Amino acid sequence: MLNSKRPHKIAVYFMPGMAAGPAIFEHIKLDASRFECVYLEWELPTPKMTLQEYARLMTRHIVHDNPVLLGVSFGGILVQEMARMVHVKKTIIVSSVKCTAELPKKMLFARYTKAHKLLPTGLVNNVELLAKYAFGEAVTKRLKLYERYLSVRDKAYLDWCIDKTVNWKQEHPPAGLVHIHGDKDTVFPLANPTNCLVVKNATHTMIIHRAKWFNEHLPTIILQENSSI
Repeated sequence: MLNSKRPHKIAVYFMPGMAAGPAIFEHIKLDASRFECVYLEWELPTPKMTLQEYARLMTRHIVHDNPVLLGVSFGGILVQEMARMVHVKKTIIVSSVKCTAELPKKMLFARYTKAHKLLPTGLVNNVELLAKYAFGEAVTKRLKLYERYLSVRDKAYLDWCIDKTVNWKQEHPPAGLVHIHGDKDTVFPLANPTNCLVVKNATHTMIIHRAKWFNEHLPTIILQENSSI
């Protein structure tokens, strides 16, 4: 009798970037016979919650053994913290940073001057301004589209995310980390992130606009053993 047991699926948890919802992954298509996609959403943190406490909160949503965690931008920072708390097959960050030294100088400057606390985050319903914070680009041509992608509009949440990004401290990236970065990223310019898989002519929003690249390469990146970049 033939063995009809189905192969074990790999669970891939997707964490969007700051202020964004799972819709940013709508064009990412993985083979459903090999992968199970789970889309995480931001929860509103309490004002004094640490990034580590928030990461612990988010790990409650992980119900699969040995999953892959994929995070975009600030979501990439978050999944690195989560990977310290649960056993994962692999951690993948997109348009993000993997240690403090990769943060842009303006963010390191803000850490000591507290300049980021002066940002007009109260204007969270101004999608153009919110997109500038979250995506690092003007969105006048795609305003309606970005209104749907940027679904988390809470001033306290936005202040918390910016502060936790600016003050993030990590000397060395976790083992097995894969870092995918666009060479035209303006939020985390490529001059800072090193030792990463570079996607040509890709911006900070490449998870949206370069979905074809991810659909072609992500399965191999996930399945390949010891594929840290």
